[in-house]
Amino acid sequence: MPADLDMAGADRGTDTDPAEVKEAGRWNHRPPTPIAQNPLFQWPPRPAAIFKWYAAFWFEISTTTLCLVLALGAYFLILPPLEAMQTFQPGWMVRVWLANLVPQCLIAGALHYWLITSKGQSDKTKFDPRDQNRNNGSFTFNNQVLDNMFWHIASGISLWSLAQIGVFWMMANGYAPSMLFPDNPVWFIAAFVLIPIWSSFHFYWVHRALHWPPLYKLAHALHHRNVNVGPWSGIAMHPVEHLLFYTNFAIHLVVPSHPLHVMFHGYVQSTHPVFSHSGFEELVVKDNKQLSMGVFFHQLHHRYFECNYGTVEMPWDRWFGSYHDGTGRATDEARARKKQMYT
Repeated sequence: MPADLDMAGADRGTDTDPAEVKEAGRWNHRPPTPIAQNPLFQWPPRPAAIFKWYAAFWFEISTTTLCLVLALGAYFLILPPLEAMQTFQPGWMVRVWLANLVPQCLIAGALHYWLITSKGQSDKTKFDPRDQNRNNGSFTFNNQVLDNMFWHIASGISLWSLAQIGVFWMMANGYAPSMLFPDNPVWFIAAFVLIPIWSSFHFYWVHRALHWPPLYKLAHALHHRNVNVGPWSGIAMHPVEHLLFYTNFAIHLVVPSHPLHVMFHGYVQSTHPVFSHSGFEELVVKDNKQLSMGVFFHQLHHRYFECNYGTVEMPWDRWFGSYHDGTGRATDEARARKKQMYT
């Protein structure tokens, strides 16, 4: 097995600090700590590091480039012209729903089969050593996977599609600003870079609000039943959480957008979580890395709850004191914060 795929993680056993040894022992695979964050928000500026960070998203095969490919396919092969969306008609509305449903289920289903059902890469780069829950009454249908599939599809994909349908209808009727590629090619291209940043910004604040104890109990607790996450956990949420989660699309009611941007935004918002919740850092085939997937930053949130509310794209957690960098010290701080919040 290549050294970079050592299940124990690069830093296990290298630190004599008891807290670090204990923290490393909780994980099957733990990436090097502290966890890196977007260098765009670090001082002094490091142009080379910033370029390398964004090149990993756009100049390599990544979940971001996959979202762009899905958006292009949906726009050119499935969506009707914007003019056809001026009235709410079942035909085009179902096409929007299918453009989301089919690729989402194929991707989540294929990942689940490879990683969990067939154990195609065994436990290589798997964060949590435990398996998904069965015969557990805390989940709908007493089964974590069936629970996740139900909430992911019935609520998640449906409300995601309804949000886009509303944006398309408003664009078609002139209630929301729309644009074509020739109108402003620079902004048209820049929007694809800015949408993931906006998504990260919005996610932090909505997610932080969902950890307010009353709202957590009402809605977010459903998603957090998934301590050991899998591909179907990505957008397995309560409908109230989905409604808040998809207010992200409101940006298109203010900023001029193209329908292609709206589709790309949807896949970034909903398909990326399939990978980030996969429970594995990398997709590995025949001991060779094929794709970066899971995000240890968010895996820590599912395990310790009151930390890492955002993503590594934006430094909100670091600025507002909820950053878990993967160390044992940060685990102690997160547990103390949780105890304070819920007592």
